[in-house]
Amino acid sequence: MLPNLPETMKFFFLLLLCSTQLNGLGQQTAFEKSGGKETATYKEIIDWYTMLDKRSAKLNMKTMGATDAGYSLHLVLISADGKINPAEWHKQGKVIIMINNGIHPGEPDGIDASMMLARDIINGKINLPKNVCLGIIPVYNIGGCLNRNSYTRANQNGPLAYGFRGNSQNLDLNRDFTKSDSKEAVSFAEIFHFLNPDIFLDNHVSDGADFQHTMTLISTQYDKLGKPLGDFLRQRFEPALYTSMKTKGWNMIPYVDFSTTDFSHGMNMFFESPRYSSGYAALFGTMSFISETHMLKPYESRVKSTYDLMCSFISTASGNAAVIRNMKTETNLNWGSSKFYPLSWKLDTSAFSKIFFQGYRTGTTESEATGLTRSFFNHEKPFEDSIRFFDHYLPSQTVAMPRGYFLKAGYGKIVELLKVNKIKSIPIEQDTFVRVTSYKITSYKSYPKAYEKHHKNYAVQVASSSIFIKFSKGDLYIPVDQSGARYIVEMLEPEGDDSWFSWNFFDGILQQKEGYSDYRWEEIAAQVLRADAALQKKLQRKKEAEPAFAKNTGAILRYIYENSPYMEAAFMQYPVYRVEN
Repeated sequence: MLPNLPETMKFFFLLLLCSTQLNGLGQQTAFEKSGGKETATYKEIIDWYTMLDKRSAKLNMKTMGATDAGYSLHLVLISADGKINPAEWHKQGKVIIMINNGIHPGEPDGIDASMMLARDIINGKINLPKNVCLGIIPVYNIGGCLNRNSYTRANQNGPLAYGFRGNSQNLDLNRDFTKSDSKEAVSFAEIFHFLNPDIFLDNHVSDGADFQHTMTLISTQYDKLGKPLGDFLRQRFEPALYTSMKTKGWNMIPYVDFSTTDFSHGMNMFFESPRYSSGYAALFGTMSFISETHMLKPYESRVKSTYDLMCSFISTASGNAAVIRNMKTETNLNWGSSKFYPLSWKLDTSAFSKIFFQGYRTGTTESEATGLTRSFFNHEKPFEDSIRFFDHYLPSQTVAMPRGYFLKAGYGKIVELLKVNKIKSIPIEQDTFVRVTSYKITSYKSYPKAYEKHHKNYAVQVASSSIFIKFSKGDLYIPVDQSGARYIVEMLEPEGDDSWFSWNFFDGILQQKEGYSDYRWEEIAAQVLRADAALQKKLQRKKEAEPAFAKNTGAILRYIYENSPYMEAAFMQYPVYRVEN
């Protein structure tokens, strides 16, 4: 109902109301309508961006790849000039920020914050600089978002209802970026390489220790990112982010280890391997971050701090646009031309910085639930302290950078992942003999319990040898001299923490397919020894060195078999071969 106004005033009032609704200024998210207590449902999220897409040329929502939930992922592209083309953005020297939301839909802070950010940009409330463009995934884990409840985040203070951590396969998608068991991971790689972002942000909520800070941040580990981009992140970009957040009223700190209660010895920087979103993105020279709001802070505060963090990323990126793009290119070139590649890292305990930490003292009291003594964080005893932050890592294992790799035929999933990650490869069309480095798996361990659908291999050791071998049609050659060099080495070196070998892609080679019966092998083993004087001497030395072995008939027969032409070549033979420089 309009107030009792003259007809002319009613007309202008209606005109103003229609204008306000058309440009979106009158629209509120579910979060805002509820006073900061609720998060949007999946339908509300997509309807929201559909509405924004219709109302502004600055924003375009694209339908992208498949998910395990049966829905397509969406990608929201935002540019101040209304030109929506990532390839052109790169040509124009713009910084592209990619924002991922809802990888864990029980942590929906980024979902609601991004909805408001997009609206405020197209309405002019937030200035999106001309040299910055955004690519936002509204909800990554759609299956988890649809699986809505109010209980599974037992540690968390709101919202009233939220999604579930696992996707439709009950996978944690933030452990899936190298093994890619989910359709989401494959679609994410397509989106990532479509955008080729300079900065990547994945929005989360933490678990664990209680402290005063609302926002914590995981940054790509500087040393692992490589020079010069890692130094720029440590010395300039990250400090500017922290300063920007402080001016907005948020004393942000690095992510706090969820098990930490005693900070007297300092705190270690989180080290993200390539299975995580930020670790994956860093393989392609992208400065990557995971925001972690504190679970116990009110939902309204968490969403607002996430909103402000994204604004800080935009302003900080704009002020360093040319430097970021140049250093990303230089860092990727440096890795491609390096002589050695670090497969694993260790904390450097001799180097640290200082951070200003605001926490709570711990105490003990009687537990109402158990009747026993429990520890708690005492909010009546806050404290502030400058603590050591160990943020330097050193390579603990390196491998020489090869010229390329040959992959034997039969591994279609790997070929698919190479393609989706824009890795160039050359199919072998005819028999080709090449001298390569061959790996035999000499030892490994596997998790006894399933971890994200796998019994992951670790503590892998190999024996290498130089051999002359034939490659045939169906095999693949993968040159390392390309922009995805780090991804290639991380995935194909079997000792890598998140390599395809570690995730069981090659477990077929770990089982022997043929064998023998002792009574039959006795006769053949004698023939083998008569024809191989070197093996006779080798066996004799082993008997002399190991008395227990010398008395074990089965062990002796097995030793002769393993050192004979009868032993199958495929057993423990890694089907990826290095071409050395």
